[in-house]
Amino acid sequence: MADHGKNYWTYKILKEQFRRKEMAPPSYSDLGKQARDIFSKGYNFGLWKLDLKTKTSSGIEFNTAGHSNQESGKVFGSLETKYKVKDYGLTLTEKWNTDNTLFTEVAVQDQLLEGLKLSLEGNFAPQSGNKNGKFKVAYGHENVKADSDVNIDLKGPLINASAVLGYQGWLAGYQTAFDTQQSKLTTNNFALGYSTKDFVLHTAVNDGQEFSGSIFQRTSDKLDVGVQLSWASGTSNTKFSIGAKYQLDDDASVRAKVNNASQVGLGYQQKLRDGITLTLSTLVDGKNFNAGGHKIGVGLELEA
Repeated sequence: MADHGKNYWTYKILKEQFRRKEMAPPSYSDLGKQARDIFSKGYNFGLWKLDLKTKTSSGIEFNTAGHSNQESGKVFGSLETKYKVKDYGLTLTEKWNTDNTLFTEVAVQDQLLEGLKLSLEGNFAPQSGNKNGKFKVAYGHENVKADSDVNIDLKGPLINASAVLGYQGWLAGYQTAFDTQQSKLTTNNFALGYSTKDFVLHTAVNDGQEFSGSIFQRTSDKLDVGVQLSWASGTSNTKFSIGAKYQLDDDASVRAKVNNASQVGLGYQQKLRDGITLTLSTLVDGKNFNAGGHKIGVGLELEA
């Protein structure tokens, strides 16, 4: 009976934790992400790209990435290691790239308070001697998601903060940045949207000058469609694009997108075998089709 009671309360606690995390709205930076992914994921225009992910038996994750620019020939690579101590909610992340920049982050989650994440990160470039750090706080609970970070600068830090409120699918967010050196707000952004399992509407106003909106619609189990629109006050520059992803089968998918500048992007992704995925993409300039300058991209993802 004692074991039964213990298991019951363990189940209740885990269920409540899952409910809180499930209901927490996304961070401000993730609002409208479903539509953005339609236009960004699966495209590697002008690049030869290679990604390798692996995990040791001790739980250390390695992520190696590299790409070569087809026009300039410049090669860029990075190595990331991540180690988690689940009992203490601790995550240690270290990164290095071919620009010889070192990055370290230490994060603690759900220890002081359920839904609270504290992070301390630092960047160091040995060649130039440039270094900077940042302290981050994130909190998510039921219908609220709040994020804030402060860079470590003795002359006067820059404080970034954002909050998103969610209620029955409706989302409202605000993002701001305060420069303590100049004692003024440098960012003043608002967002409003509506989200369900298969439909996401997102609108935003940045500094009262840039207006944007997006729609994501999952029309079936195989087809996702996205629309993006942006406009800047004081100019006649309006951007419009529509894109889609279609799942051919469990291992293959195709993507397509087009914007009002007559740029057409096409992508094909194929899982060759477990842990190996090939991505092919091309960008065609419809206005200057005969002039050439079209781009292709090839990506290979390996996971073990």
